[in-house]
Amino acid sequence: MKNRLFQHTGQLVLFLLKRDRFVIPIWIMGILFFTYSVAAVFPDLYQTAEERQSIAATMNNPAIIAMVGPGYGLDDYTPGAMMAHQMLLFTSIAAAIMSILLVTRHLRADEEEGRLELIRSFQVGRLANSSASFIVLLLVNIVLALIIGFGLAVMKIESMDLEGSVLYGTAIGAGGFMFAMLTAIFNQLTQNARSALGLSFSALGIFYLIRAIGDIDLSVLSWFSPFGYVTGTKVFVENDWLPLCAAAGIGLILGAAAFYLQFIRDLGTGFLPAKKGREKANKLLLSSLGLTFRLQRTGFICWIGGMFILGISYGAVLGDLESFFQDVDLMKNMLVPIEGYTLTEQFLPMLLSVMAMIGTIPVLMSILKLAGEEKSGRAESIYSLSISRNRYLWSYIILALISAFFMLSAMAIGLWSAAAAVMVEPFQLSQVLKGAFAFLPALFVMTSISILLVGISSKYGALIWIYLLYSFVVVYLGNLLQFPDWMSKLSPYGYIPKIPVENINYSAATMMTIIAALIMIAGSFLYSRRDISG
Repeated sequence: MKNRLFQHTGQLVLFLLKRDRFVIPIWIMGILFFTYSVAAVFPDLYQTAEERQSIAATMNNPAIIAMVGPGYGLDDYTPGAMMAHQMLLFTSIAAAIMSILLVTRHLRADEEEGRLELIRSFQVGRLANSSASFIVLLLVNIVLALIIGFGLAVMKIESMDLEGSVLYGTAIGAGGFMFAMLTAIFNQLTQNARSALGLSFSALGIFYLIRAIGDIDLSVLSWFSPFGYVTGTKVFVENDWLPLCAAAGIGLILGAAAFYLQFIRDLGTGFLPAKKGREKANKLLLSSLGLTFRLQRTGFICWIGGMFILGISYGAVLGDLESFFQDVDLMKNMLVPIEGYTLTEQFLPMLLSVMAMIGTIPVLMSILKLAGEEKSGRAESIYSLSISRNRYLWSYIILALISAFFMLSAMAIGLWSAAAAVMVEPFQLSQVLKGAFAFLPALFVMTSISILLVGISSKYGALIWIYLLYSFVVVYLGNLLQFPDWMSKLSPYGYIPKIPVENINYSAATMMTIIAALIMIAGSFLYSRRDISG
């Protein structure tokens, strides 16, 4: 009986690897490029112990801890300690996102689109597809861990020994595996891939916030987040393997729970019951825009709440920054104060840029939902009615643009409300809103590019995530890694002024908006003329 439950798992493993033969290598190479490029730059940026200690002095404050994790090895801030402290958390987030997308693609998406039913029509075990997906994700994270670990060791960078390098890679792989197993559970609870992704990314954001709160004020709370086990390894300083042993055990328990849920669940169902619909449809559903909003309503509301909470989490630490900057002489030497602006005001644009790029995710997901509807065949049902492609496409575009406005508003209001409670001289709400809305043209450009990609082919829409990741690296890490200015100008976020330190450049904002509009028109033109299955 047990053998029959997993029958033909090996063949399905090979099938999944073959189907993802381009997706998996792209993810791995992207994470490797990010890791190796940063590791290679750090020793050249900070060549002496004095320079590294000057950076270490800026890292022990609540805002930095909330973003990158607890500082360890700050007394002797070697290149290894610097790499682990500033990069490990973000790299593990990238691995977690990769795992979430792959698991959902293998499980709920295949089931929703009918592929799993076709596979199960043969002599394939009930749990074969789940076990194959688990094996593939385990292999992917192991390969990622080994390549990162031995690759860092081969680079022969000071203080990055073999054990620490392997632990660094293993921590990233363990974090990815934990989120893969957690996502597998969400795939059993929900009835569609969209809901599974929504729960998974919501969990990722919540765990990030739990870890941030725990690292700042209550260390025991960090152990309730997978990221706490990643940063708890203290790579290149203490090289503690125990948190990863606990992480592996938690991952196996989550995997076993997912197996059990899959075993007792009927194909095509979920344990979270679908809400009973109205007896008569709402009149809004008679329009393409109303239907589009109804399909994305839950995710839209959840993301607004998430951005508000994210704003609160960052705003809550602003009260301690000014005193911290004043007490650290090395910080005064590194930051040249701008007359008329506090150091906290100079720090605000970086927080807004990070949150704006996070807020771009739901905006892009709104556009990419159209590609998902097309792949699942549901778009054909819409087009069988008297609705043109452009009309249906623009309903997604309008919703994405509205989403951009609400995401920036939620993060700004959340940040201002928390900052007002902890700062002696808090920001004005209008000041924070002005800084947040300055990113609207950048979000418009990102939206337009995703439309263009979907207009060319539904297969190309996901490429926008690579561009967003690039934008995050060059904008957030550009100054730290001393990237040339032209690299940040390849991203729309590189043209956003640092409000309140800088004034809004209305000509640049207008030009970006015009460019975005032209790209949207080009994308809608291509979409209306291509093969719907292309």
